[in-house]
Amino acid sequence: MDYDSITPNIDTVEIIKEVDAEPKGRWQPIEGDTTRTLRENGSPRRIDEQGWEMIKSEAVSVLSNCVPPTAPPSQETGLVVGYVQSGKTLSFTTVAALARDNGYQMIIVIAGTSVNLLNQSTERLIEDLDLGSRTDRKWKHFQNPKFNDGDHNKIKNALHDWQDTTVEPWECQTVLITVMKHHIHLDNLAKVLSAIEFSEFPALIIDDEGDQASLNTMVQKDEASTTYQRILALRSCLKHHTFLQYTATPQALLLINLIDVLSPNFAKVLSPGAGYKGGKAFFQDAPNQICMIPDNEIPSTNHMLHEPPESLLKAMRIFFLGVAAGGILERNKGNRSMMVHPSHVTDLHGQYLYWVQQVMNNWQETLRLEGNQKDYLELLEDFRDSYKGLEQTTTNLPSFEKLSEKLLRAIRTTQAIEINSTSGTTPNVEWSNNYSHILVGGQAMDRGFTVEGLTVTYMPRSKGSGNADTIQQRARFYGYKENDFGYCRVYLDNDVYNAFHNYIMHEEDVRKLLIDHDKSGKSLNNWRRTFFLDSSLKPTRRNILDIDYIQGNMGNQWHTLRAPHDPIECIEENRLIIQNFMKQLTFDGKFENPYDEKTWQPVAQNVSLKEVYEELLLPLQFKRWNDSDRFTQVYFQIALHLDSKSNESCTLYHIMNKDNTRTRKLDEKGEIPELFQGPTPGTGVKYPGDRQIKASKGVTIQIHEITIIQSDDITIPDVSTIAIWLPENMSADLLIQNQGGDSVGD
Repeated sequence: MDYDSITPNIDTVEIIKEVDAEPKGRWQPIEGDTTRTLRENGSPRRIDEQGWEMIKSEAVSVLSNCVPPTAPPSQETGLVVGYVQSGKTLSFTTVAALARDNGYQMIIVIAGTSVNLLNQSTERLIEDLDLGSRTDRKWKHFQNPKFNDGDHNKIKNALHDWQDTTVEPWECQTVLITVMKHHIHLDNLAKVLSAIEFSEFPALIIDDEGDQASLNTMVQKDEASTTYQRILALRSCLKHHTFLQYTATPQALLLINLIDVLSPNFAKVLSPGAGYKGGKAFFQDAPNQICMIPDNEIPSTNHMLHEPPESLLKAMRIFFLGVAAGGILERNKGNRSMMVHPSHVTDLHGQYLYWVQQVMNNWQETLRLEGNQKDYLELLEDFRDSYKGLEQTTTNLPSFEKLSEKLLRAIRTTQAIEINSTSGTTPNVEWSNNYSHILVGGQAMDRGFTVEGLTVTYMPRSKGSGNADTIQQRARFYGYKENDFGYCRVYLDNDVYNAFHNYIMHEEDVRKLLIDHDKSGKSLNNWRRTFFLDSSLKPTRRNILDIDYIQGNMGNQWHTLRAPHDPIECIEENRLIIQNFMKQLTFDGKFENPYDEKTWQPVAQNVSLKEVYEELLLPLQFKRWNDSDRFTQVYFQIALHLDSKSNESCTLYHIMNKDNTRTRKLDEKGEIPELFQGPTPGTGVKYPGDRQIKASKGVTIQIHEITIIQSDDITIPDVSTIAIWLPENMSADLLIQNQGGDSVGD
């Protein structure tokens, strides 16, 4: 097939509209009728023009880094990172529409690990792409296609139209396949595609939640897990495609081995739309809406609960007041939901569902009592206390008297349902049948599951193994909640609260690093795997990683170079960098402790840390991997500090002997075992030792000039090196993995 003959716009010339996207990527997609129809008929019609332009621009940026439809056949892998519940599905739907406009002939969406999630994503695609009512038949949709159903012939016939010169461009149909992320369905799809004689047509594979289930869980055994094998087999059927991995938690995809075919070569970061409420909104800006569950109300194997805990009752009261308010203010439009997420163990789901139903029944009976009876008055007083809490966070709350009149109906019309697969299949929630729902479940309500109108989350669940990506995916309470945010409450175990809170800096750091690297135009293989992550968390599950990582805190300690002479050719360059920078300084001070003048070390005080970082530290070259890893972490700490305190100053000491050049011998590894000179022994005036030569606050940098004794016959003179003291108040936990990226200073 002549790929140069494919016209990017497959409809009419007048609808072509080039969309600006930075960076430009490998090619520049155009906006056509399919993308405009998406805006007019799909969910984007509810988004303002500025929001839609952002979605479209970011979709263009994603597609521009994919294999161009007119290029020779090749394969590419890309990562697209959004926030939890921020609209990733709409992003890849827009990418799919743009792909259709630009001549891609097949779009495959690997959508969910369960029937519910597959149906959820498929229904959204059908709605947004207007597959159910459009008459132009631009799309030919298949869900979980099978060879035995003859789907290979139907797909082949649609693809043949693209090669038939007698077929008008507008007559060609783009094949849209939604498939469950399960080895059987993926195997069926591979068999269908294998039966098509040609495989060089341009295609996209979109892996929704690409860090889940797709990756090789047997990599440490040098084997391939089943689903991973099926995805590789699927990719091998398509010679001309891009594999796009969508996720809010990219840790696994960033830390798998770079030689893995699922390791992404580029990454794009999505912006949330107006009204999005994520980690910063809940855990930094609205602390009154996060509620701690007392330890004695959290079930465990050693502490079983025998009645509904008080915190659950409080959560339910807040929820039903919100339901009543929604009835008054919104006339029950949309949905209001509460999620109870006690454990991954399904036995507890049944227990909590029983308690929820029991409480609802008891409250209904009580609210039917005469208004002067004790039980009625006590229950109303409990609701009044909860009302006072809602008053602090909402601006449109109806009076308690009005809400109390609606409470009985709010409780009576709420559906409580258990969401898990204990009965064989996970039940569907009939959102249209009831305004309000209470969902009780575990893993089935984690990743990818959307709870419509979720306002109250009750999660008496531990952080488990502490995998950051797993915990973050439980945050179903994030989302577009600007109008109802004041009604939102999240009840958590203290450790889980800390995990969510600590995740915020990690998430923002990773996003910023990926954005900055994307601007460089380099492959993601060149991105250094170093980012902030609290030491109480692990980035992801270990069974998918065959290259280890280290986590640590660099504060309250000295950091020195073990091999400032490696490589030899950088010695002169580093010396000049240090000397030229020192010429700008005035070394007119001395170490504060009183000791012999001969041991004074010249000091330059109140030097701009930003200038030191940019003009001294970053230009230095050092290649030994342990030096590079250690100083990369230190540099990250300094850079983070400068983000918030750009005017910070530091102190530099020129460490030197008045009479003799210092010498240092190398050990068997070719490294300096100890750069610092120790304290002077004996009595009288003493030198306190190099380690004590530091300022009382802020960063201290020592500049050393030494001669290295490599062996009895070889010495390396005039080696300049540094030591950095990082104070404790400037430190944060870092993760570093020794693969990808250039050495510090490159």
